Amino acid sequence: MSVIVKITLVVALLLSIVIPFGAFAAGEKTKGRYKTALAVNLFLFFGTMVFAGAMMFSGNAYAAEAASGAASSAGMGYLSAALSTGLSCLGGGIAVSAAASAALGAISEDSTILGKSLIFVGLAEGVCLYGLIISFMILGKL
Repeated sequence: MSVIVKITLVVALLLSIVIPFGAFAAGEKTKGRYKTALAVNLFLFFGTMVFAGAMMFSGNAYAAEAASGAASSAGMGYLSAALSTGLSCLGGGIAVSAAASAALGAISEDSTILGKSLIFVGLAEGVCLYGLIISFMILGKL
């Protein structure tokens, strides 16, 4: 992309933020000004994205030379380490949210089951730690 296209895209993105805010602030104090500001914001934002896509993907494309196998395998290793940590933490967060809410409900009815319920919450958190350990093992092999 040329410098002119980059400057145009930056200006368009800034205007897509400033114009709806100005329309909202300067508009009459009615319910319609919310809808107007939202409509202008959506129109300008998606219009800017379409324009940016057209500018970025217009022109000629050239094939890159063949990359070395070491760089490609290292990139895949970093990607796998990130995915193992991220997905295990996502699953652990979902499990903790379900287990912790059920544990709080059970503890509010019978306070003697506090220890049992904390064990289940801790087991759900363990999933995150296993993913982190696996990612350290992957990074150690790179």
